[in-house]
Amino acid sequence: MTDFDLERAMARADLCRFIAACYYQPGPEFAEERVFESMAGAASRLDPDLAAAARRLGEAFAAEGHEALEPGGGLMQDSTRAVEALYHQCDFEVAEDVHDLPDHIAVELEFLYLLLFRENEARLKNDAAAMQATLKLRERFLHGHLGGWVAPFTDAVRAGTQSAFYRELAGLTERFVMMEAARNPSLQGDRP
Repeated sequence: MTDFDLERAMARADLCRFIAACYYQPGPEFAEERVFESMAGAASRLDPDLAAAARRLGEAFAAEGHEALEPGGGLMQDSTRAVEALYHQCDFEVAEDVHDLPDHIAVELEFLYLLLFRENEARLKNDAAAMQATLKLRERFLHGHLGGWVAPFTDAVRAGTQSAFYRELAGLTERFVMMEAARNPSLQGDRP
């Protein structure tokens, strides 16, 4: 793996982690820790459109303020239990202080981050078996869970919110997840 490939791989993981964080209750620490600058930096190593979306998200956060942003919840379904089984397979545990369902968008994005992180570790260690196992899990996860419902979810967020922050977050989320799905040809959907 070249330095450039490693940089992009790490940027993918970082961007995923930052997007996941935005679906939890955003607070003043987002500005204090310069989350959106870091997000835009990671996104700029991947794609100019992602970078622009990350900058717009930061601008929307600054304009609206953290007090105005309240995330929504989810519904318990069979998919919740299925994603829990994948989490168990990877020894991924949802922290006890997280009160969202296991298939909440933030938790699923954190799981995707874990898979990207493990993929990067396997590449650095030249561990072909771990790499193959992680790639299969990522494909299964994107195909069976996150990739299957992210477009309708983000469409609903954009249609149902008056918050520029959540509209921008929905667009960035969909673009990033579809980019990840495109890395696996069997996951490419009908979306542009």
